[in-house]
Amino acid sequence: MKRNRKVKILATLGPASSEEEMIQKLHEAGADLFRINMSHASHEMMRTLIQRIRNVEQRSGRPIGILADLQGPKLRVGKFAAGKVDLVPGQTFTLDNKEEPGDNTRVFLPHPEILEAVQPGHRLLIDDGRLHLRADRTDGKSIVCTVVAGTKISDRKGVSLPDTLLGVGALTEKDRADLDAVLETDEVDWVALSFIQRPEDLSEVRKVSRGRVGLMSKIEKPQAIERIDEIIELSDALMVARGDLGVEMPLEAVPGLQKQLIRACRRAGKPVVVATQMLESMISAPVPTRAEVSDVATAVFEGADAVMLSAESASGEYPVEAVTTMASIASKVERDPHYPGIIYAQRTPPEATGADAISLAAHQIAETLQLSAIVCYTSSGTTGLRAARERPQVPVLALSPVIQTARRLSVVWGLHSVVTSDATDLDDMVNRACRIVAAEGFGKPGDRVIISAGVPLGTPGATNMLRIAYIGSDGLSGV
Repeated sequence: MKRNRKVKILATLGPASSEEEMIQKLHEAGADLFRINMSHASHEMMRTLIQRIRNVEQRSGRPIGILADLQGPKLRVGKFAAGKVDLVPGQTFTLDNKEEPGDNTRVFLPHPEILEAVQPGHRLLIDDGRLHLRADRTDGKSIVCTVVAGTKISDRKGVSLPDTLLGVGALTEKDRADLDAVLETDEVDWVALSFIQRPEDLSEVRKVSRGRVGLMSKIEKPQAIERIDEIIELSDALMVARGDLGVEMPLEAVPGLQKQLIRACRRAGKPVVVATQMLESMISAPVPTRAEVSDVATAVFEGADAVMLSAESASGEYPVEAVTTMASIASKVERDPHYPGIIYAQRTPPEATGADAISLAAHQIAETLQLSAIVCYTSSGTTGLRAARERPQVPVLALSPVIQTARRLSVVWGLHSVVTSDATDLDDMVNRACRIVAAEGFGKPGDRVIISAGVPLGTPGATNMLRIAYIGSDGLSGV
């Protein structure tokens, strides 16, 4: 299945898209990998969805990535005697450790870590920012606040803390159980970590997973922005989770942060996913708004590796249409005459390594000679990531003998992954590359391709060779 676009589409599965037939339709419409939201999926449902995705993968003959998104620490207030209460800006309202129903003066906060960490002057945002409180006094057992804005609060609403660094890690007991279940399947390619605050939040998952899954850090807290370079270095990929980020930071700051994060990830050679409300209106409408189309287009113009659908594909009325629309927007942007120049202007100089120099040279040669494709042999995925970092306009085929690598690369910009055994010698390497380019529809007899690989063959991290070859009439090398 050949995609005529570079950016990838990550579709969330849910009640509207959990059946195998629908997963098949979403994949055919353009979804390159699928997200399982562990906030809502039981372990049994997760395993069922994985099996259905793998069935679709087998029929399509294309590697499909799977992302398990851990819930992270969900901070919520307790319940009210009347279910909800009305508040007045300027009044005092207290959050405390008393396990009693709340009223219009106080409510139970079942999170001692918040009671201990919040300091006077800190903001507390309730219900996605609809209620804004300012802490006036704290004693470790209660937080006495002033209502700054908002007039209502009800049971179990979420709490955001844009000014507070919590002393707890990003993993809850539920997350640990979910992570164990994910790793037991040995079929999940990425794990997304919610509410990352600091680089140390990655250490526990890294230790438990031992490289069996890629770690994707969701950036949705101001504290993560402050240490973003360290977080990127320790992550395998990033997700710009604009929903919670827009709650804890000024909304007008989010577009700029999105650009900064995409460019920082590209410099580091790490995949980056842009997520949240991209085609929100398509939850209940068959077409998006013009603003949503522009939003998706902006992420594509910026060079994001992937764009994500959440409720649009998980619980919306038009999941297939949402994927089709997103694919259509991406394809149109990538054909825009300004697109290559914008992407090129954002490029990062290569690092002083042989592999980076080889990837840069392959890009330049392919575009100078107008070759049909760049082919890179990659076992660990590193060579594929380096090739994608250059953002070449020429198609890039990543050939790997490791199915897990091919699936993980499904989130990476521009990579068309193919599972194939290791080449036995240089002639086999060239012939195999030419045959696959022709078979996958990226070239025809008489076309030329450029191949990057490592010698000795099969040695991970040893990319040190380039070879230009013609595709012969039999699909093999004409050289």
